[in-house]
Amino acid sequence: SLEIPSAWTMIEIDVTGLVGYREAHVADFELELGVRLTYLPFAAYVLAQSLVSHQLLNGRYASKGVTVNRQVNLGVAVATERGLVVPVVPDAARLTVRDLAVKIDSLIKAARSNTLSLHDVQGGTCTLNNTGALGSIASMPIINHPQVAIVTTEAIVTRPSVMASGDIGVRAMMNVCLTFDHRVCDGAEASAFLSDVKNVFESIDNTSRLLEQVS
Repeated sequence: SLEIPSAWTMIEIDVTGLVGYREAHVADFELELGVRLTYLPFAAYVLAQSLVSHQLLNGRYASKGVTVNRQVNLGVAVATERGLVVPVVPDAARLTVRDLAVKIDSLIKAARSNTLSLHDVQGGTCTLNNTGALGSIASMPIINHPQVAIVTTEAIVTRPSVMASGDIGVRAMMNVCLTFDHRVCDGAEASAFLSDVKNVFESIDNTSRLLEQVS
């Protein structure tokens, strides 16, 4: 088996705005679409948008070199009774949070009912794993070869935090972890990617329009 020289890093993100935004829309969203609005489609949206600007982390490694994928085909890890499966959301960077919520909900249901097609699990370029759903606050995921990176979103924890203004407030904080292939990118590129992930997450607030229907 191929041993990947992987490296790991983590960033802490203030998701207070995201928590408030989701809480304001969760009931109406489920009433309209019949889909429970979790944090997973928001994470998929943030990750896909950030990968557009950090294409090495969306690449594929082979002995002949690295292939850079222009399209983000996002794998979403799903735990089932038969083990972990990773269905793929094609061209995820072109989708809204609304679109991603519906698509991911459909894939999760198919995964757990064992009705995924072969097409549903092929072509992934990067993987998202929501280990926080089980209470984890930090994890070191294994890269899904030949992909270059895998990202985990961890549990959202409410605690006192010192804000940029110097004031102390109760904030919702979440860790995001990244395992990456060190043959393809280094710590600087990985850190720049996570910095963008942090910025996109922290830009979400009650003025965001991520769940609106696009005409």
